[in-house]
Amino acid sequence: MLLDSDAFTVETALEAATELQKVLASRMHRRKVMGQEVLVPGQLGEALHLPRTINRLQSKQQRQRDRGLEDFQELWPTLSEYTRHRVMDKLGWYDPKDLDWEDKRSNRRPVVDPDA
Repeated sequence: MLLDSDAFTVETALEAATELQKVLASRMHRRKVMGQEVLVPGQLGEALHLPRTINRLQSKQQRQRDRGLEDFQELWPTLSEYTRHRVMDKLGWYDPKDLDWEDKRSNRRPVVDPDA
C-alpha cells in the first residue's frame, strides 16, 4: 500500500515531508572522527532538499506552496518502500484494504457467497 504522489495536498505533503525529515534524521551512521568511531545522525534529508521543500510548503505565497507540493510529489515515489511505510506509520495513515478483518479500522463488510 503506497500513496500515489498525486494524492497529496499542500497540507498532507507538509505533514509527510516533516515526518520524512524526522525519519531520515533518526538514521544513524558511523564515522571516524580523529581516529574514533562516532555515530552521527543521517543527513539524507538535507541532500534531498527537504528543508527547502518544507519551507515552500509553509510559505504564505500560493505559488511557493505549489512549487513545494510539486517538489514533494517528485520526491515521494523515489523513496524506498520501507521509508514510505515508516513515514505513513508515524503519521497514522493506512490503507483499509491492507488491514486484517479483525482490525477495527478495516470497516469492510463480509464477502457474500452468491450460492448461499
